[in-house]
This record gives sequence, C-alpha cells and structure tokens, in this order.
Amino acid sequence: MSKGANFWRDRRVLVTGCTGLVGAWTVRALLDRQAHVIGLIRDHVWGSELLQSGLANRIDCVHGAVEDVALLERTLAEYEVQTVIHLAAQTIVDIARRSPLSTFETNIKGTWCLLEASRRCGFSPDVIVASSDKAYGEQLTLPYTEDSPLLGRYPYDASKACADILALTYHRTYGTSVCVTRCANFFGPGDLNWNRLVPGTIRSVLRGERPQIRSDGKSIRDYLYVKDGAAAYLHVAECLAARPELAGEAFNFSTESKTTTLAMVKRILSLLKSPLRPHVLNRAAGEIHDQHLCAAKARRMLAWRPCYSVDQALKETIGWYGDYLATSPSGGKSETPRRRAA
Repeated sequence: MSKGANFWRDRRVLVTGCTGLVGAWTVRALLDRQAHVIGLIRDHVWGSELLQSGLANRIDCVHGAVEDVALLERTLAEYEVQTVIHLAAQTIVDIARRSPLSTFETNIKGTWCLLEASRRCGFSPDVIVASSDKAYGEQLTLPYTEDSPLLGRYPYDASKACADILALTYHRTYGTSVCVTRCANFFGPGDLNWNRLVPGTIRSVLRGERPQIRSDGKSIRDYLYVKDGAAAYLHVAECLAARPELAGEAFNFSTESKTTTLAMVKRILSLLKSPLRPHVLNRAAGEIHDQHLCAAKARRMLAWRPCYSVDQALKETIGWYGDYLATSPSGGKSETPRRRAA
C-alpha cells in the first residue's frame, strides 16, 4: 500500500511506543523506506523486537516518558520532526483493570502531552494517533463503523476513547494535522505477551500443552497482522501529507473476517496439525464480549487493503515462534515483563 522510499526517504519521523510489537514493525517499515526515525523509549525491554533485531542501533533514541511534555517538545523541535506516529500506550487489558491510574497516565495524559508538544514545537508535524477498536465499547450494532459512538467503559477501553477524543479535539480547536486509527487485534512475530490469544496458543501447542482460552470461547473478534498494521500507519501518514483535508478523520483497519476466540485457537491447532484440545477457562473479566470492525471507510477514502489473509499471517507467525522458542536461551519459558510500549 505504501508509496515507498520516494515519500519517506530522509523524512524525520518520531515513533512513540517503538519498543512495542507494532512499534518495532513500524520502525522496520520506515527504515526499509529510508526514513530518519527517532524513537521514544522509556524502558529497556529485553524481549522487544526493536532490540532483539538490532533496529534500535539504526535509529535516534530519545529516552524518557511520553507524559513529559517538555521532553516531547524538545524532541520535536530539535529533530525537526515532520511526522509523528503515536503508538505509546499501556495495551494490556488485565493490567489496565488492576492498575487504572498508570494506564490513564500513559494513554490519556501521554496523548495530550504529545498533541500539546506538537502544537507548540513550531513545526506542525502530521500526527497519527493509534486508538483502538476497544474505544467503541459494547455496541448493539456490529460491525463498528467510524460513526459508532465511543462507549469504552472498562479502564483500557475508556483510556483509548479519551485519547481518541483528545486527538480530534486538537484538530477542531487548534487545527492540528491529525488522523486517528482504530485497529483490530494485532498479532504477529515478536509478541512475547503470552497472555494474548495468538502467541499464548502457539507457545502452548509447540510445548505440547493444551492451549487455554480465558473467555468462554464464544467472544467474537477480528485480527490484523502486525505487518499490515505498520503499513496502515504509514499509508495514513502518506495520505494525510498529500491531502490535508483528511485531518480530523478516524479510520478503522481490519481484515473484516470475524471469528470466535475458540475458532481462532482451532485454526492455529489445525495449522500446527496438533491433536490437542483447547481448555476453555471462562474467567475473563472486564472485557467486551463481541467486537469487530468495518473497514469500508479506509477502503473508500484511502484505497487501503490488507496484504495478508489471517491464515497467511498465522503461518508466518507460527514459523517465527518455532524458531524463537527453539533458539531462545529460556525457550520462551519465562514471562517477558508486560511493560507498556513507550
């Protein structure tokens, strides 16, 4: 979907949340297009794909928190940033439920600090703010469209809804050149948050253990490959730079292939040719039961399409985890700290 290096060559891009799953793949996509990448890093997360792959050695690293507006303003000004891809967030639903204040600090305050720094830095960069399908909350009508109200009520969901509204507030009030993305559930190589459905299932099966499903197995989701997600962020940024009238718009990104969590696990079992049966725990709390996105607006206004089917993406992902678990010193046995991407 991307126009490639012609647009991105030497373009100065700040990526917040670059140590996260999507952040690392977004940095990789930008470097492949010869962009000048500046990454905001709070914690040195050992398992991050950004560090394990050596990508961090190819970017300018700014160390600090996304809630530090002075740091952000300095970074934007001194590096003369032209595009911001704001991915920094606490993304784990369970952590948000246990620790709502730290989640609100990162997801809400971090967003307003980023937007305020962009307003004050003197360069008026284009800003892509990553919201979430969770911002829509429980809806009577599915799939979610961009006209659906933002009804996030659980801590993570509400934090993303607030960040989403703040982005559009800055556009309406100050003319900030910003677009919002709302993506389906990401999966792909490098995700070591084993409590997530896809990596947790793959690791269990490769170990010969029954995969566990925290919910009742009937909850509906849609999934997006991390490479398609990274490409989507770049594509939105390209479109916004070419068509300033897109500022203030929000876009859904999804393969639009909804499935139950149980069916997704069975899909992975089938691809791995495993006879194991999933163990349905039915213990999920504070989560939306059914959610999936309509991406018609992105197709119509941005000419966007995903490049990978879910099965293609799962095959690549399974291959990566097979290699990782075979070569990792811990064999994937120990949990990677589930820190935010910042």
